[in-house]
Amino acid sequence: MKRIAVFCGSSTGNDPYIVKASYDLGVVMAKAHITLVYGAGKIGIMGRVAEAVLENNGKAIGVIPEFLKTKEVVNTNLTELIVVKNMHDRKILIYEKSDGFIILPGGFGTMDEYFEITTWGQLGLHTKPIGILNINGYYDALIAQCKTMVERGFLKQENLDAVVIDNTIDGILDKMNNYVPLPTPKWLNKEGL
Repeated sequence: MKRIAVFCGSSTGNDPYIVKASYDLGVVMAKAHITLVYGAGKIGIMGRVAEAVLENNGKAIGVIPEFLKTKEVVNTNLTELIVVKNMHDRKILIYEKSDGFIILPGGFGTMDEYFEITTWGQLGLHTKPIGILNINGYYDALIAQCKTMVERGFLKQENLDAVVIDNTIDGILDKMNNYVPLPTPKWLNKEGL
């Protein structure tokens, strides 16, 4: 993978271990020559990942909607900054520019990005790896809820298994590099419909 999108919080939360691990992910990505693709912010967890990438001579591509492009929010030191019309265009462009996705701790926005990109994979619209970096157990409850969805018949086990999960940076990158995508659904034709 040459480019990985990282979906994560625009705040730092209150767990210093999460903040440190997010920075460490950026360092590892830069040293492995993996370009960061993300929401272009200079604040929160997203800001820490980008800061680490750039401080270690890596590349960072930011995609931000016009309405969020303010001096306080946008990182103007990126390798490439792309301004789009809205949040939907932002997600599509991040998807198009990425070879895979890592989910770090975050709030509603992160969950929106995670569930949309995962749903696209479930529908066979992409075969890119999606990894949850479960830092300090942050996503334990989400993982448990997904298992409940399987138990109750609302989610197929194969779709849950298509999301790789690890609590270490090396572990998640290894799993993503060795990811085997689900077969394309039989009903999906070449046009994606």
